[in-house]
Amino acid sequence: MLSRIASRSVQELRPILVAVRPTSTAAAVDKTEERDEVNFPRRVRPIEPGKVRMGFIPEEWFQFLYPKTGVTGPYVLGVGLATFLCSKEIYVMEHEYYTGLSILLMMVYSVKKFGPPLAKYLDKEIEEIESSWVNYREGSIANMKTSIEKEKEAQWCAQGEKMLFDAKRENVALQLEAAYRERLVSVYSEVKKRLDYQLETANVKTRLHQKHMVDWIVSNVKSSITPAQEAAALKQCFADLKALAPKAA
Repeated sequence: MLSRIASRSVQELRPILVAVRPTSTAAAVDKTEERDEVNFPRRVRPIEPGKVRMGFIPEEWFQFLYPKTGVTGPYVLGVGLATFLCSKEIYVMEHEYYTGLSILLMMVYSVKKFGPPLAKYLDKEIEEIESSWVNYREGSIANMKTSIEKEKEAQWCAQGEKMLFDAKRENVALQLEAAYRERLVSVYSEVKKRLDYQLETANVKTRLHQKHMVDWIVSNVKSSITPAQEAAALKQCFADLKALAPKAA
């Protein structure tokens, strides 16, 4: 039960651990160089524990003493050390010593009896945790690959956006040109209106001047003609008409 709770807590905390994992050494690693697998092999977690003798003494201790003491050296050293401790009463064998022997026998029996099922159960739990880590790693790799593909697609779309931006720039330039031409037409119309106004104003002034001059001349001429001159002019006109009448007939 405790192992399941621990595995669940580890699985729940894994994204947080991944998120806060330090990346300060990432810049110092040259990813272009290949790893020297011969001189620096990758570490592999051992599946089975190391070999021991008499249930608790590591095999490495014996291998370390063999070149110096021979095959029987580690045993002689152990027996001699135990004899020395007991003979000098450094280790006193009182009643707790025999209690310890009894507890040791019970522990050995428990290990032999319940050890294999417990080990099998714990190995199964470890395999489940490891498989969850492997699945998480493979899922992360798949997500990264998907992100890479989406990034490539986004870059391809960005290239299309560049062409679209060029078309938009050309459209804006055409709109600016149209607005510029409209303003030119507006300026031309306003200037023409003002010039037409100035021309019409000059024409009106000219007509007024002409009318005033004509009226002034006519009035002066009329005022200079006497009644006798007017009667003589009328008689002369009648005479001219009479002279012209037989010719017309």
